[in-house]
Amino acid sequence: MIELQRPELRLVLASASPARRRLLEAAGLVFEVRTIPVDEVLVRDGLKADGVAGDEAAVALASLKGERVAMAAGRDEIVLAGDQLLETADGLWPDKPEDKASLERQLLRLAGTTHTLHTAAVVFRGGSRVWHHVASPKVTLRALSDDFVARYVALAGDEALGCVGGYQIEGLGAHLLANIRGDAHAVEGLPLLPVLAALRTQGVLWDG
Repeated sequence: MIELQRPELRLVLASASPARRRLLEAAGLVFEVRTIPVDEVLVRDGLKADGVAGDEAAVALASLKGERVAMAAGRDEIVLAGDQLLETADGLWPDKPEDKASLERQLLRLAGTTHTLHTAAVVFRGGSRVWHHVASPKVTLRALSDDFVARYVALAGDEALGCVGGYQIEGLGAHLLANIRGDAHAVEGLPLLPVLAALRTQGVLWDG
């Protein structure tokens, strides 16, 4: 069977994100998911307090996740990790919604405004970070009524709670959006094209 990946190296995804798994699977990649818990809120709040920019914070969070997995990885394993941070127009970094009520409140705050999704990806090899990239697409939500947001939240279900913005552009979340400027894959959760290029450079994928 013809495959896209080279047999010498194995890919490990240091992320529990369903969106990142879907993107890699859709690109035909075979990988193992391996995660080590990180208190993302504590780390993110510390970075914010230190005045770190949103894009740099996303890279730092992705690196922390990847490093912890990479420390226990085998010599033939390449570790990929990612993180996504939402930054509002007034510089806030909101948490992921905890429940449907907080999801409704967040979407109503974002409605009619443009926010940035700092989406970072990092690659570790031999315990060291060998590559990183961050994309910062800008997403504009339509003006939304309370009734429409309530209807969306009821239909989207708990899966929307796993997204920092509370929406999935590949699903029902598309109904919330007015415009995207930048990498649409990064809005979903991973800057896929730069990631694939990095994996080719590292010898995980066949190049040609």
